This record gives sequence, structure tokens and C-alpha cells, in this order.
Amino acid sequence: MKLLLISAAIWFALDQGSKYAVVHAMDLISRGVIEVAPPFLTFKMGWNTGINFGLFSGGPEVTRWILIAIAIAITSWLTWWARNGLTRPIALISAGAVVGGALGNTLDRLVYGAVADFLNMSCCGIVNPFAFNVADIGIFAGALGLLIFANDSKMGRDGA
Repeated sequence: MKLLLISAAIWFALDQGSKYAVVHAMDLISRGVIEVAPPFLTFKMGWNTGINFGLFSGGPEVTRWILIAIAIAITSWLTWWARNGLTRPIALISAGAVVGGALGNTLDRLVYGAVADFLNMSCCGIVNPFAFNVADIGIFAGALGLLIFANDSKMGRDGA
């Protein structure tokens, strides 16, 4: 359980610290775009009121609160699972990445009404129109880690 909390705190801090540095200190809000190493890395300001890739964006204000409630429910369930079923350290770290990322994006929704996205990466002639943030990386990596490493948990030992 301690590993989940440490991992969650690290991912949350990385997310919020990077958002503060890029969005506020580098004034990406006003500048809109900062080319770091184009086309591989560009900071492109985006406010996501929906979920991944802007799905459900532009909906009513109630959508914001529904997404906050879903994030809290997921983090609560993952914390319960970590306490009652996850045994491998890497699975606990993975769960923490999801929790920290989800809480980082939830804080954005509470403070700004939307999630601050700014990372844009393209490569090899493929232009990516979407922006994401460090919390999204934590959520994706953590979910992948849980898929790979949580199979040894108490909940998955019976082969079901």
C-alpha cells in the first residue's frame, strides 16, 4: 500500500509541476504553441473538457462533475484493490501511477473546469493533432502495468 501512495504522490507532483512550469511559468496559455524539438515535441495548449482525445468535450457543465465523480470512484476502487488484492510491488506502483494521474487531472477539472493538455508529439510524417499531459502518461502506463503485472493478485489467482 505504501508503494501505491508513493507512486501516486510522484505522478501527481510530476503532473502538476509540469503543468505549472509549462502552462504558467512559460506562459503557454498566452503563447499557444512553443516548439521544443519539432515535430517530435511541441508544447500546444489545449483545454480538454472531455476524456481522451477530447471525446465528450463541449458537453454540459454536468459532464465535468460526472468525470470528477468517475475519477474519484476509480481511484477509490484501485486503492481498495491495492489494499485487498495486489501483492506485487510493480502492480502497486502501477496502481499508484493511475491514481496519481487521475487525481492530477481531477484537480485541473476542479480548478480550471478542464484538463490542461500541452504535450504534442509527431513523428515520421505522421502529424498528431492531439495534446496530452504527464497525468495521461501515468494513467496509460499504470493501466498497462496493471494489465501485465496484476495477474498474480489475490483477485486473479483462480484463473477467472
